[in-house]
Amino acid sequence: MAGAAHQEIPLRAAEGKGEQEEASNSDFHEINLEWWGCRHTLCLMGFLGTATAYTVRTSLSMAIVAMVRSRAPNHTAAANTSAQDGDVCPIPDGFDVSPGLGLEGEFDWDERKQGLILGSFFYGYASSNFLGGRAAEYLGGRLVYGLGISISALLTFITPFCARWAMEVLVVLRIVEGFAQGVMFPAINTMLATWTSPVERGKFTTFVHTGIQLGNIASLSLGGVLCSSGFLGGWPAVFYVFGALGIVWGIFWFLLVQDRPERHPRISPAELRHLQACKNTVKSDVLVPIPWREITKSAPFWSIFLMNWASSYGLYTLMAGLPTYLRNIQHFKMSSSGVVSAAPYLSMWIVSIVWSVILDRLAAMKVMSVKTVRRVSTAFASYGQTTFLLCLCLVDCNHTLVVALLCAAVGASGTLFAGYNSSHQDIAPNLAGSLKGITNTFGSVAGVVAPAVTGYVTQNNQTLGAWRVVFIVTAVTYSVMCTIYLFLMTDKVQPWNELKKNTTSSLERQRDSADGSSEDKDR
Repeated sequence: MAGAAHQEIPLRAAEGKGEQEEASNSDFHEINLEWWGCRHTLCLMGFLGTATAYTVRTSLSMAIVAMVRSRAPNHTAAANTSAQDGDVCPIPDGFDVSPGLGLEGEFDWDERKQGLILGSFFYGYASSNFLGGRAAEYLGGRLVYGLGISISALLTFITPFCARWAMEVLVVLRIVEGFAQGVMFPAINTMLATWTSPVERGKFTTFVHTGIQLGNIASLSLGGVLCSSGFLGGWPAVFYVFGALGIVWGIFWFLLVQDRPERHPRISPAELRHLQACKNTVKSDVLVPIPWREITKSAPFWSIFLMNWASSYGLYTLMAGLPTYLRNIQHFKMSSSGVVSAAPYLSMWIVSIVWSVILDRLAAMKVMSVKTVRRVSTAFASYGQTTFLLCLCLVDCNHTLVVALLCAAVGASGTLFAGYNSSHQDIAPNLAGSLKGITNTFGSVAGVVAPAVTGYVTQNNQTLGAWRVVFIVTAVTYSVMCTIYLFLMTDKVQPWNELKKNTTSSLERQRDSADGSSEDKDR
């Protein structure tokens, strides 16, 4: 790798810098390729890897409903005292008060403790994002992404044991699991910046990230069924099944994927030429030092940073809270609440794929610029979710409308992957992993904040009014951050994406000095 980097530095330094600064991602023209290539295999495995990671990540959100002793007596009392205000939905006849197998849950954790447990994952997750991005640029995204998901899957196996040992041990396990998964998005972002051209980037980035929805659908729907069954003890089966799937995925990932196109033994000459034709807008093999000063002064970077926080806060609020909201407020049965919780993510999956394919084609036909694609996609998701969440505050106990609005709100967010989520690669493909690591580090803090805020608002207060506050805070966050993004974003590669001339000269002098020292020793 070092040799390749040294050979490429003089060439890239000699290129017209002004041409690179002015290059827009919309200038790339597609060429005819075979219907399936190595970059498609990478995206398929990235999609399945993301899905695997999210089954591991969100399985606790469903299982915890069956793990915790029912607090139905308090809820019933609240229903009796607040029914006249219409702030609590009536409990239907025959409602299963005990969440799993008709028995009380094993653990006596109140809402704040549950918020701590659900949020603990993100303490570790937030601390490893930047490390993962930089490690992927040094060591390759293949190793970092593969190990991050595989290790978290292995840790999933011992979750039941740790939960029964002590709540504190479970919290520590989830922190470590979060640390392992924190590297995954920066690492896959590095690989996407290497393997995808600007025009097809939105489509491939969307496809990889739709693994989030598949993972949520699987963990929420299948998780609910497992918790209500006697298989492997009920709720522990959730962790055993999804952990095993993660290990199997890891084996195929390392067999099928390589870091760079020129190193892949099965890549076709046409696909290799296709990627080399847009070398100024894909990640090179040169390791670029992080230009901290330029990044902190970059308005496009801050637009991505703030939008990442908003989308993370909304995602983690709904991901952690939906099962509890549907059971405690809308009184869905445990066996069905998992399926209902998964329905919004199925909607998101469908929307994201259809949206990305349509906009990818429009961009390729020059009907829409890449910049317009990013703006429209982000605006549709953010303002759409704001509208649907505010409407959700008005429907109270109408189960059909509640589910429809949840599907609409979460479904609208599926367009974000063709929006701001591709902007890291647009503005700095050589630093895509590091940028994703920075933004995702702070976005991951939302994974701690969101469950904590929900737990604080709903502590001993499982009412419609409390959940309205949760939805309104999320809606306002989306709308404000999206507006900022739309004003500050760009699709142009930034000047700080490339090595500076003085840095290049310094590296060349160091290399020449090292070569000279070797010659002196030989003499």
